[in-house]
Amino acid sequence: MRDLAAELARLRTEHLYRSRVVVDGPQGAEIVVDGTRYLSFCSNDYLGLAGHARVIAALKEGAELYGAGSGASHLVTGHQRPHHALEEALAAFTGRPRALLFSSGYMATLGTVAALAGRGDLLWEDRLNHASLLDAGLLSGARLQRYPHADTVTLQQRLGEYTGRHIMLITDGVFSMDGDVAPLPRLAEIAQRHEAWLMVDDAHGLGVLGAGGRGTLEHFALNDKAAPILIGTLGKAFGTFGAFVAGSEELIEYLIQRARPYVYTTALPPAVAHATLASLRTLEEEGWRREHLHHLIARFRRGAEQLGMEMLPSATPIQPLLVGESEQVLALSAALRQRGIYVGAIRPPTVPQGTARLRITLSAAHSEVDIDRLLAALESAS
Repeated sequence: MRDLAAELARLRTEHLYRSRVVVDGPQGAEIVVDGTRYLSFCSNDYLGLAGHARVIAALKEGAELYGAGSGASHLVTGHQRPHHALEEALAAFTGRPRALLFSSGYMATLGTVAALAGRGDLLWEDRLNHASLLDAGLLSGARLQRYPHADTVTLQQRLGEYTGRHIMLITDGVFSMDGDVAPLPRLAEIAQRHEAWLMVDDAHGLGVLGAGGRGTLEHFALNDKAAPILIGTLGKAFGTFGAFVAGSEELIEYLIQRARPYVYTTALPPAVAHATLASLRTLEEEGWRREHLHHLIARFRRGAEQLGMEMLPSATPIQPLLVGESEQVLALSAALRQRGIYVGAIRPPTVPQGTARLRITLSAAHSEVDIDRLLAALESAS
């Protein structure tokens, strides 16, 4: 039997032990952690909608109309009017025939991959894909292959060795720890050449990239034929909770029948779906949020460059500052907290050994003054 106490002690010794903190109040530019107020740069609330008055009001209204919980799975009696309306709105937003709600992004990826691939099939995934995508591949029973990050040349070469098999290419749209954008046009070409399905998990791109906030596919002007399977989460730019898959009529109907995390899970609370409809409308109507966010990203990167900081190349709200070792990044994160700035320290196994980093995330809720304060704190703490 595994010695759990010894394993926990090892994690502490290697500076890999993770601790939870208690946050009071809503997400925003500032948060209260264990009773202390900080300027926060570690939330995925990219458009500042998690605490938006319109979204909160819709959540309250949804609870009054539909109750606190759905009470059953979608295929029993849990599929309520707000779920259906949100699925239709998300399908229209992404330009696809249908969309299907899941209770979390992890469940959406596990359910979709396992339903569409199995023994005898071949999955190719970017080495830096999110853990949910990698776990989905492993649990599906299909043969999982990983190609070097964003290396479409190697992918194409290695794919040439395989013929006569059902193939899926799976990638993040925006990579959650590096902040860079997947080479989707080239991946779409490779998928079409090999008659493979391309699945894009655009958790960190939807709401942020593209003229209308429709994510990396809109950013590259790619349609649903280029990437037949689109996954999105609602707990990031949308500011609420849950996830969805968007695609063809046949894809969604098949997932309803065969995606086990959908079939056997209690449906998302209808009040959350009702609130997400409000956040989607706000996202579409208030394009200034994206414009302001990208202005802040450019301001931060200019300032970081002037300070000589080792930033990874990213034009998204995810701005990773490479530090190196776990002990060093923990010390830098603590030094920032002493200056009233809260930024998460990311360590292995979330990122490769030797690449521990501060994962700085920007939001439309921030101001130029906030960005300048962050840069000043980084300069003095480094």
